[in-house]
Amino acid sequence: MQHPLVLPCAKGSEQVLLQEAETLGLQNARLGVAVVSGTGDLETAYRLCLWSRVASRVLWIVAEGEVANPDDIYALARAVPWDEHLSADSTFAVNFNGIGQGIRNTQFGALKVKDAIADHLRDTLHRRPDVDAKNPDISIDAHLRKGRLTLALDLAGGSLHQRGYRLAHGAAPIKEHLAATLLYRAGWPQLAVDGYNLIDPLCGSGTLLLEALLMAADIAPALTRQHFGFSHWQSHKPAVWRRLLEEARERREAGLSRLDLKIWGYDHDGATLASARDNAARLDLAHCLHLERRDLAHFTAQPGYGARGLIITNPPYGERLGTLSELVGTYDALGAVFKTFPTDWQMAIISSNPDLLKRLRLQRHKTYQAYNGGIETQIALYLRSEQHEGEGETHDPGAPVDEQARMLANRLRKNRRAAVKAAAAADTDAYRVYDQDMPEYAVAVDIYGDHVHVQEYAPPKTVAPEKARKRLLDALHLIPQILEIPAANLVLKTRERQRGSAQYQKQAARGEYLTVREGAAKLLVNLHDYLDTGLFLDHRPLRRRIHEEAQGKRFLNLFCYTASASVQAALGGAAHTTSVDLSQTYLDWAHRNFDANELDSRHRLIKADVMAWLQEGEAQYDLILCDPPTFSNTKKEQRVFDVQRDHVALIERCMNRLAPGGTLYFSNNYRGFKLDPAISARYHCEDISAATIDFDYVRRPNIHHAWKITALPACFVDTNAHWLQSGEVEQQVVD
Repeated sequence: MQHPLVLPCAKGSEQVLLQEAETLGLQNARLGVAVVSGTGDLETAYRLCLWSRVASRVLWIVAEGEVANPDDIYALARAVPWDEHLSADSTFAVNFNGIGQGIRNTQFGALKVKDAIADHLRDTLHRRPDVDAKNPDISIDAHLRKGRLTLALDLAGGSLHQRGYRLAHGAAPIKEHLAATLLYRAGWPQLAVDGYNLIDPLCGSGTLLLEALLMAADIAPALTRQHFGFSHWQSHKPAVWRRLLEEARERREAGLSRLDLKIWGYDHDGATLASARDNAARLDLAHCLHLERRDLAHFTAQPGYGARGLIITNPPYGERLGTLSELVGTYDALGAVFKTFPTDWQMAIISSNPDLLKRLRLQRHKTYQAYNGGIETQIALYLRSEQHEGEGETHDPGAPVDEQARMLANRLRKNRRAAVKAAAAADTDAYRVYDQDMPEYAVAVDIYGDHVHVQEYAPPKTVAPEKARKRLLDALHLIPQILEIPAANLVLKTRERQRGSAQYQKQAARGEYLTVREGAAKLLVNLHDYLDTGLFLDHRPLRRRIHEEAQGKRFLNLFCYTASASVQAALGGAAHTTSVDLSQTYLDWAHRNFDANELDSRHRLIKADVMAWLQEGEAQYDLILCDPPTFSNTKKEQRVFDVQRDHVALIERCMNRLAPGGTLYFSNNYRGFKLDPAISARYHCEDISAATIDFDYVRRPNIHHAWKITALPACFVDTNAHWLQSGEVEQQVVD
């Protein structure tokens, strides 16, 4: 007897599932969104559970009808003869999808259906069955859409992608039914019959390899699965199921005996590759695969691969695994390697990043849409015979492909040569090597030891977004190559105009610190967790000044950030240092900097609002650094600090703390900043901005403003001095 069946699947796999289901006996098959429906008898339902590689479940419809409210839902569910499906000892669970008709959430809908089932069984079997949400004997699917409720038994008893062989997997595995969809789209079943070999150069835990092998050897994907939902179903026919299992085992043996192809899998990660071996062993198919630890950089065509075959892979595409810089190199390499294979080879790739697919620089044969969970992806197919070498093309994946990229490469090489020499002279391994030198490539590139930190700026409005994206990918591929730094050591951040404390807010939570060198100082930077790294490279000359002038002096660092200037003062022989900031996060970071340099307790870290702390204290200092932010919020005093508006009061409070003969270094990075004439009139103010621009910031002389401010000797008073509103006499140096 034909019975209604519904086969859910991943969105984008519907057509593949339709063709597969029809070969397995599904009648009157129809497509829906993420679903195929039709009719079949019990044997067909069993065969779908055992053999479908694409379906996620097999649903046996028991009732459907129009409903207008929760009472209708209850009535429809209670009318089902559940005693024909569940025994008194069975546990069950209800999975409800959809809202409407008075159902405002799925939990309420599931509760109405559950109560109806329990009430029916209580009346017919005189027992109320138990509910087991985690491991039920029978799973019931309830689907509400446009006022129509469908109730079904889940004969699979959980997603069919759980074949039973993959207990171990990699960091971002592809699910088995999506892997099967990719293989079907690539035409692998027929290619296997025709004797094509198969390679996955980024095999991870081996899902694509194993699914390909199951297809090639005619092995039922669920043959090793231990649990099915129909096992406790009252209408289950064990004899029919046993016959289908025996048939599947016979087909497995026959398929393996005639298997005449080779399958290779490579991965750079040894632990992940071990998982692939374990998964293959669980299927008793390890002898059918060649698994080897090998980096993609060492993957190229070999005579042993044969004259025809399929390269198939699920490379990382930036959603969950891999940095963008690494991925650019991966895709570049894949495209270049494919062109080294014979003309009868093919390649299939699944990716959610169209820009990365373009990095293959290959002519596509076909493209299909698919979904990896909630991620929209493309399945791209390539024929080696359709790839033609264009003028100037090369198999070198590192070679720039257009004039702009070549210009960037040349600029990076030139800058690097000069920067390496200048950095050695400055005795540092943290410096800037590129800063938007070319408007087409709006990035800043900073070296931190053996790492590179890339900040992406908004491109000019004249540059189209897609072009800007391509140029960024070009840059990310070229930068590690030319700077001779591993792509894995490149960190990319997007920098936008920051307000308030945005630049201090967390971007990630890796907690990884890297030690860099600046003269005698060891300074910790964090390239991942915050927009800024913990070290302002442009202030290197100012920190050098402080180091040289600190001997025997009392040093005060205001808005200290990670206290790198305090470290330099301490190493320069300061009698003691005091560092003030309102952020505990950065004070903790400062503490790490002190520890890294083995500095003792003479150096204090104080958590406080700078303006209030200056006002309240009286201690005097011989050397003060004040480097305030452009804007900051102070919750304690419920005010916003504005450096242009508030710098007069700030400097006055600093000067009140400055010992006779002392020096205040005042700096900020507000480009439009103007020092108030009242300060210039009252104190000796030397603009040292140009003198504090080092070799790596010559292209950005406006990166910051800096002044050396000292008190005027009493004898130097301008004859044109006038009374201030406060009643104090304004003084200024006579030129």
